[in-house]
Amino acid sequence: MSCARNAILALLAMVAWPQDALASPCVPPERPYLPSTPEDMRAYADLLRADFEGYIAGVQDYFRCLDAERARAFAEAQEVSAEYGRFLEAVE
Repeated sequence: MSCARNAILALLAMVAWPQDALASPCVPPERPYLPSTPEDMRAYADLLRADFEGYIAGVQDYFRCLDAERARAFAEAQEVSAEYGRFLEAVE
């Protein structure tokens, strides 16, 4: 019974949650693994190279996401600040 109740609550929370909050957050890429021995590095060179290149591409996407989020948050903060000013004028 408790499990079903929790599932219903989770579903309701997802439906009621603002769409902006469900947007994908900026998620950093996973750091690539580097073997400790040169022999292992050579043995897995192709896989390691692909992992590192994937990380570099992923971290660039991550930085772009952070830049976009910063710009969005800055614009929102400006809007909220203006709204707060209108609020203060209205109540004073």
